[in-house]
Amino acid sequence: MFRAFLLKEELRLLCALEDPALAPAHLDAWLAWASRSRLQPFIKLARTIRRHRAGILAAIRLGLSNGRREGLNSRIRLISHRSFGFHSADPLIALVYLCCTAIAIPLPR
Repeated sequence: MFRAFLLKEELRLLCALEDPALAPAHLDAWLAWASRSRLQPFIKLARTIRRHRAGILAAIRLGLSNGRREGLNSRIRLISHRSFGFHSADPLIALVYLCCTAIAIPLPR
């Protein structure tokens, strides 16, 4: 259990490195450690990370995150639950545009 916790925390540190140039060496060291850990889930994870290594390092180097997209997906899901009484998809799409964009609707005076 402790080894699994250490592996998890060390992988989390990969995204928090101050210098992104250190990420490839850190990731390689983590992959070697996970492969030797004899913990089957971490061995499988190391194989998966090896397949996507270039993309992971590019995301760290560029500072990319999918947090904004996940937030937008949550808002759209909430809007979709509110729109169960609509008879077609057009009002739902209009409500998504209204709630998720910076559209300012001028109100009559």
